[in-house]
Amino acid sequence: MPKKEILIYPDKVLKSRAHEVDDINLDIVTLAEDMRHTMHTAPGVGLAAPQVGEPIRLILVDPSAGKDESQLIVLINPVIAEKEGVETDIEMCLSVPETSVEVDRASRILVTGIDLKGNEVRMEANGYLARIFQHEIDHLDGKVILDYASSLKRSIYLKKRKKGTL
Repeated sequence: MPKKEILIYPDKVLKSRAHEVDDINLDIVTLAEDMRHTMHTAPGVGLAAPQVGEPIRLILVDPSAGKDESQLIVLINPVIAEKEGVETDIEMCLSVPETSVEVDRASRILVTGIDLKGNEVRMEANGYLARIFQHEIDHLDGKVILDYASSLKRSIYLKKRKKGTL
């Protein structure tokens, strides 16, 4: 299983809206498997295709971080159809190393999308799982956790990246 390289912000792919997936073919299935391996090796609880240089609307979510294979969710063209409530918590991101940001997220969401077999998926998510979905869907829209940070925190991160200390 090839492990994909995780792009680091401010890579331009991470700042752009990803394209809809029109056809679920072998390339998409292979990419999802490679992403699963990459996410679990990192380790992480979510990964969006733009994070591995593929500007398409594909996300993987696994709140168990690879400990329970039954918790892995692969969604193509995910959309948040409903949002409710607000929770604030600290988030980290594989594409924004060694940085944490406090982010407000909906506490409950209804997410829709398509699975790898072409079936429509409708799933309600609460708390931590809802947070992971929102974080990964942000990546599909060209947003990262630094977009929620103060301009000072963002500029410190970018200076450290430029110096090569991150």
